[in-house]
Amino acid sequence: MSRYFTDKFASLTPYTPGEQPRDMQYVKLNTNESPFPPSPAVAAAVAAECGKLQLYSDPESTALRAKLAEVYGVKPTQVLVSNGSDEALNFAFMAFADTHSPLAFPDITYGFYPVFAELNHIPYTQIPLKEDFSIDPADYMAIGKTVVIANPNAPTGLCLPLAEIEKIVKSNPDNVVIVDEAYVDFGGESAVKLVDSYENLLVIQTFSKSRSMAGARLGFAIGSEQLIADLNTLRYSTNPYNVNRMTEFAGVAALEEDDYYKQNAQTIMANRRWTIEQLERLGFTVLPSKANFLFAKSDRIHGEKLYKELKARGVLVRHFTKERIAPFVRITIGTMAQMEKLIETIKDILEASL
Repeated sequence: MSRYFTDKFASLTPYTPGEQPRDMQYVKLNTNESPFPPSPAVAAAVAAECGKLQLYSDPESTALRAKLAEVYGVKPTQVLVSNGSDEALNFAFMAFADTHSPLAFPDITYGFYPVFAELNHIPYTQIPLKEDFSIDPADYMAIGKTVVIANPNAPTGLCLPLAEIEKIVKSNPDNVVIVDEAYVDFGGESAVKLVDSYENLLVIQTFSKSRSMAGARLGFAIGSEQLIADLNTLRYSTNPYNVNRMTEFAGVAALEEDDYYKQNAQTIMANRRWTIEQLERLGFTVLPSKANFLFAKSDRIHGEKLYKELKARGVLVRHFTKERIAPFVRITIGTMAQMEKLIETIKDILEASL
């Protein structure tokens, strides 16, 4: 770092995104992207806006918020549109957590949570997952802190039933409960249906996963009008034109072709089931995922070694170094051809290690 870097952030450890190597052609199963392209209407919407780039985008993202409100059964004033769901998460941490309402989230979850907490100088508690890597709802009941739960959780893929989420929200009326639903379209049940019943519930989703728009950087939050107004105060204080005009109308087009994306999600879930069966036949332990990825380990090969051996053979998965989960790899679910290549490569690696 330079000698000018402020002491305020000198000790900050940044988030590490999934690697994007360019040294060879990989079967890319490491960053939970969709294997399917956006619908043709999305590309057409982007092209239609390209000729207007001399103009600022709509700071209210009016068309997109209206469409999101229609799809999710809320009012436009209950919707915030953001530059990826990470921006909405950061705004939520800033708005609803401080020394009087510190954060609480699992010790194994999305790696950006502690980064956002430290960036904003918010104290936080990391609550250990249970032995089976599931979240114990009792740990968050009446905790008196701003609760953050990824549901399904990452990198485990495990999902709490909506009834358990509701218990957590109901037991913390004086604190906001943030539910991060990046992967909910792959088998989870959204908490959006609860936002009109609980003023302290904020649900955050993304277009990156099921809607094939990771490169567009588009997310959104849904909650009470008051919570969304708080988030907009921060948005207008930092980056009012946070969503560009091409991305806004790409989002509208994606929502208008929801059946295309729902079918893709069904295909990914079918490929997930097949991959679980194949891995278990090879002796792997696979957590019961409700996401577009699997978290798996083998007693025959450590997670780090498997990751390196797969990468050397042109297949990218994700490995985490935290001790408790180091034996595992996280595997994005891709096309059937990609999953078949993964399984064939794992078989080759295991046979070579005999």
